[in-house]
Amino acid sequence: MAVASSSATALTPFLNSISSSKSKTTIFIPSSSSSSSSFLRLPSLRFSRKQSRGRPSAAATVFSMLPTAVPDRAPAHSIVKWSESAIKSFGMGELEARKLKYPSTGTEALLMGILVEGTSEAAKFLRANGITLFKVREETVKLLGKSDMYFFSPEHPPLTESAQRALDYAVDEKIKCGKSEEVTTSHMLLGIWSEQDSAGHKILASLGFNNEKASELAKMASKDAATSYR
Repeated sequence: MAVASSSATALTPFLNSISSSKSKTTIFIPSSSSSSSSFLRLPSLRFSRKQSRGRPSAAATVFSMLPTAVPDRAPAHSIVKWSESAIKSFGMGELEARKLKYPSTGTEALLMGILVEGTSEAAKFLRANGITLFKVREETVKLLGKSDMYFFSPEHPPLTESAQRALDYAVDEKIKCGKSEEVTTSHMLLGIWSEQDSAGHKILASLGFNNEKASELAKMASKDAATSYR
C-alpha cells in the first residue's frame, strides 16, 4: 500500500502539468526513402484547457502522419490524416518485423500489422476470407526465411522501397476520393496488393486474395466506389 501511495504521489506533478499547460509533442523518425528527407510523424498531442463544471480538463486532438516519399503529394489546402487503426497497424508492423528479426519493415510486416491490430474493416475482411495472422506469419517465414538468431533489428526497422510505395499508394487512393475522411487500413491493404513483386502481395496471393477481392475491398473503403483498384 505504501508503494502504491508513493507512486501516485510521484505521478501527481506530471498529471497536473498536463492538465494545466498547453503543449504539443511530436516525435520524428526519418523515412526509409533515401531520395527524400521526409519524416515519420507519430501521433502528436495538442492539449487545450476546457472548463467543465468549473474545473479545468485536458482535451487532446491527435494528428497522425505516416512516411511518404513525396511529402507534398497532397494538395496544399488539404491535410491527409491516417486513421487511428492505420497508425496502430503501422506500429504493429514494425513490431512484427522486429519479432522476426528482420532488418526492415516490408509489405509482409505491414500486412501482419493490420491483422495484429485486428479491429479495422481491412482486418475483418482478411479474416472473413480465411487470411489469419498465423497463416501470414507462416507464409512469411517460408518466403523470406528466418533471421540469424544473433541478429537484432533496429528499434524502428526502416521501410523497404515496396512498403514505402504501398503507403504512398494508400495516400494517392485517398486523395482520388476527394473526401475529408482519413486514410484507412483498407487503403493500406490495397497499397500492399498493388506492389506485385513484394512479399506482401505474394503472401496474399498464396492465401487466396485476388483482384476481385481487392475490388470488393476498394468499394468497402469508399461507399461511393470512388476508390478503385488499378
